Amino acid sequence: MLPVHFAPLQGFTDSAYRRAHAKFAGGIAAYYTPFLRLEKGKARAKDLNDLLEDKSRGEAAGYRLIPQIIAKNAEEFCRLVECLLQNGFREINLNMGCPFPKQTLAGRGAGILERPEKVQEIFQEIGRYAPEVQFSIKLRTGMNSPSEIFRLLSLFNSAPLSHIVLHPRLGVQQYRGELDMDSFRRFYEACAHPLLFNGDIVSSSQIDKLESEFPRLAGVMIGRGLLQRPTLARESAIKKKLAPIPTLLQIHTAVFNDYRAKWQNPQQLLDKIRPFWTFADLPHKIAKEIRKARSLPQYQNAIFQLAAT
Repeated sequence: MLPVHFAPLQGFTDSAYRRAHAKFAGGIAAYYTPFLRLEKGKARAKDLNDLLEDKSRGEAAGYRLIPQIIAKNAEEFCRLVECLLQNGFREINLNMGCPFPKQTLAGRGAGILERPEKVQEIFQEIGRYAPEVQFSIKLRTGMNSPSEIFRLLSLFNSAPLSHIVLHPRLGVQQYRGELDMDSFRRFYEACAHPLLFNGDIVSSSQIDKLESEFPRLAGVMIGRGLLQRPTLARESAIKKKLAPIPTLLQIHTAVFNDYRAKWQNPQQLLDKIRPFWTFADLPHKIAKEIRKARSLPQYQNAIFQLAAT
């Protein structure tokens, strides 16, 4: 059975969600946080506070939390690492795969893959911090060409990394187009570190197929597939399909209550909780009512209908 790691998704997998998923769904080897980034020279307060909420409230749940950072050079990298060290974290994932232009145009995420000199600078710092800090990386096959990761492969192989997560698409593709399984296989065959597959996994049968095709694979990372089916990791473990809606409702109740304690304004609360259902496979009528709800009572009525189905 391949370990399942929960991918970070901005706006979805915050501390409230991670804690609720660990409690009601489980089966996850590690939860990764949406990336921590610098804002005006300091770690962005909103992201850091979310991390610290896990430290104060999530550790009791016993799940493994891996903060993710994003940086364009060694200076940014070190500031973020120092911030996490000061707050007690000793395991960090570096995002080298974010495909969104706001980050890539600045040379962060997948954008750093076409700037090998910046990658080298950061990896010198990784060597300096290890073994006090365990580092892993999450990356694409390149920003514009797979040649970008293969010219960095010897650097990756010689670095003290705990594992690598590879999404076999280019940054310019974002989430469009086919997965480049040929490049993934080539990387898999040459990679010296434990390697995880990330990309388009929505069923346990896909996990089984990956395990069969890549017997040395160290695990899979899933994001949208788990938001759609929070039971997916458990299904993979027990080799049995489970109904996702009851678990979705349990997670939703916990997240809703958490948000209600923070946002007393009904409209704020509605705007914050509604995206919870973005990736869920719901009956069409209920999904429409959730989308069109203009008040908290209307929204809650749609959820009551879902619970009754």
